[in-house]
Amino acid sequence: MNQGRLAGIARHARPRGPIETLDAVRVTVEGGLDGDFRGAIKPGGRGKRQVSLMEAGDWDAAMAEIGHTLPWSARRVNLLVDQFDLPQLAGTRLRIGAVLIEITQECDPCSRMEEIAAGLKAALASDWRGGALGRVIEGGELRIGDAIGIET
Repeated sequence: MNQGRLAGIARHARPRGPIETLDAVRVTVEGGLDGDFRGAIKPGGRGKRQVSLMEAGDWDAAMAEIGHTLPWSARRVNLLVDQFDLPQLAGTRLRIGAVLIEITQECDPCSRMEEIAAGLKAALASDWRGGALGRVIEGGELRIGDAIGIET
């Protein structure tokens, strides 16, 4: 699929903090999603984990595999995309509305996923099902429903 849409936005202000879902958010090169603790680039850092993205279909498949119906925000990623296959290649640039994000690496599921539901870490482990991480190249406003596509 060449173009999809942004289906969800979430952030958390601190590690292990509560997840807040939003309809819109400002995104900056320096800070990632406003109010999200992972977005700020640390001195000397490269911002490889500023933003996390996941496919809605991958979350649904993981839920079916473990027999749960948890909301996508339980995954603790920032952006949920629908009708779009996230590229599994570092360096690929995605345009989401006005924002440009460069994929930096796979978002491997952590042990926190097992705290949420037994078997969830394993259900998210293969084929980039846990999502992708990225850095902000161009900031702007993101809104649910924004188009997402690969920038060439």
